[in-house]
Parts: sequence; structure tokens; C-alpha cells
Amino acid sequence: MQTIEQFNFSGQKVFVRVDFNVPLDEEFNITDDTRIRAAMPTLKKIIKDGGSVIIGTHLGRPKAVTNQFSLKHILPRVSELLGVDLQFANDCVGQEAKDKAAALQPGQALLLENLRFHAEEEGKLRNIVDDATDVEIEDAKKELKESQKEFTQQLASLANVYVNDAFGTAHRAHASTAIIAEHFDSEHKLFGYLMQKEIDA
Repeated sequence: MQTIEQFNFSGQKVFVRVDFNVPLDEEFNITDDTRIRAAMPTLKKIIKDGGSVIIGTHLGRPKAVTNQFSLKHILPRVSELLGVDLQFANDCVGQEAKDKAAALQPGQALLLENLRFHAEEEGKLRNIVDDATDVEIEDAKKELKESQKEFTQQLASLANVYVNDAFGTAHRAHASTAIIAEHFDSEHKLFGYLMQKEIDA
């Protein structure tokens, strides 16, 4: 498998799954940006090569769309560390994300809103009523599995290269860490520097 070091990202649109699940205080200030800084070598390599970056991450454990877990709060810090004017999409899928990703020029970067605002990311049922029957639960699971496929397909369609650098969530079979990789051939999916380092270790 090729390494990120050998890969030339020039002219490529790259979906990078990172782990920016950082702690925030009551005023939504980041209290520890270690995880953001850890992903910088990977993101900067892509930009330096002349690729464009689409950043996907989760924050917290939201059960619905909520301001508390919006990635808007971390946008300024990520932008500052990356040294580029980071764009933002108010959802990780849908028309806005698609348009903004398509419009990215070499050296530009886009941060997608929290992946876990969608139940499809973790593939876990939400809002199941207490008296749901086994059949209802099974049906809901099947339905979620189908919509998870669609959700993953939408994420994958934003880019032509996939880079996983989210060591903190790599052990989970989530849409953006495991399932999405199936949409890219072996020439167009790789681990970022952080993941590579952990594998080597």
C-alpha cells in the first residue's frame, strides 16, 4: 500500500477523515487543540502538493443537530493552524456541501459540519420509542442500513481520494472511517501521517 509521503495530491480533491473531537469550555473555546495539531502534517502536505482538502470529523456525541456540537466553534482555530482561509459547509452532505466541494481550487480547504449530526455516521438507531416491537426495531435497523449506504455514497462523491487520519475513531466501523473506503480503489485511498505513525509503532 502506498504511503502519503509518496502520493502526489496535485489537482486532487481529497476527503480527509480526521479526529477533531476536542474539548470545549462553556464559551465554546477549545481547551486542548492537540488533536487538531496532530492532523496538520497530513492536511498541509495535501495543500502543499496542490490538492484541495475536504475535512470530515465528529465532535462529541450529539443525538441531533445542536449548536453545542457544531464545528463552527473550531473553524477559526483549524483555519489558523492550517494557514488557509477555511471554508465551512453547514452540513456534511446535501447540496451545499456538494457545491462547495466542487468549487474548491487547488490549495483550498473545506470543513464539513459534524458527521455525527446524522445517525448514519455511527449506524446506530436514534429516537426509538420505548414500546417499539422487535419487528419495528428490525425494520428501523434495515432502513438505517440503507440510508447509511446513501449517506456514505454522498460523502465519497465529494472527492476522488480518501485519506483516513482519524486514529481515535479508526477502530469503529463508521460510515466515514470504514464504509467510505469501499468507494475508492486501492490507488486512491491511504492513511495520513498520524495513522501511519500508529501503524508503524
